[in-house]
Order: sequence, then structure tokens, then C-alpha cells
Amino acid sequence: MSEVKKQIIFFDGVCNLCNASVQVILKNDRKARYLFASLQSQFADEFFETHGYIPAVKSIILYNGKSFYSKSTAVLTIAANLRFPYPLFVAFRIIPTFLRDPVYSFIAQNRYRLFGKKDSCMIPQPKWKDRFLD
Repeated sequence: MSEVKKQIIFFDGVCNLCNASVQVILKNDRKARYLFASLQSQFADEFFETHGYIPAVKSIILYNGKSFYSKSTAVLTIAANLRFPYPLFVAFRIIPTFLRDPVYSFIAQNRYRLFGKKDSCMIPQPKWKDRFLD
């Protein structure tokens, strides 16, 4: 059996919606393929600089070891690797990105107003501490 390639999910560490999403991913990532880093972390800044990547969004970015994905494409790519029923969301890929991303952007732009914001980044539970990059 081959080893699962680790991927990094960069997320808004102070966003309640983003933190809730990270919790869902942790509970449903049966192969522990995802690592996490807050977009506010020094790790994220250094990683992006090392890879010559300038984030266009401040909500979610997926790095799969070769490429960066953001917005709806990142969400759907992540969902595909989670426990059922989340892979069903992949059906939304039939919708062109230019139609999906505006919906994603609307939610992302209003996430603090709709879901709230923390004063600081979340502290992971001890059992998941090794999945977070500082």
C-alpha cells in the first residue's frame, strides 16, 4: 500500500466558518492526508515566499505538493478526499469555475459578518496537534 501524500490546507485562523470547516475536515480525513496552517502564521508567509506564491485570497488555499488551489476548486478538491457524504460535492465541478467562484467569494467576503471572528487563531486539540504547521 502506498503512503498518502500530505497536502497543506491554509485557512483563515480567526474565521469561525474556516475553523469549523477545519474541524469537519479533521474528523472526516480518514487517511490523514491534510496538514493545516493558518494564513496568519509565519509558516504560511515563509512557505508562500519560498514557493513564489502570492495568495489572491485570504480564506482557503490548498497546496497538493505541486500546485496551489483556491476558492471553490480548493473546497471541492478537499471534499473529494473526505468520508462520505462529502465526495458528493464533487458533482459541483460540472458548474464552470467562473460561476462557482462568485458564490464562494460572496460567502468569503461576508464570512465574519455571517459567522463571526475570533480574536486569535484556534488551538488544536492535542490529538490533532501534529497536523498543524506553525
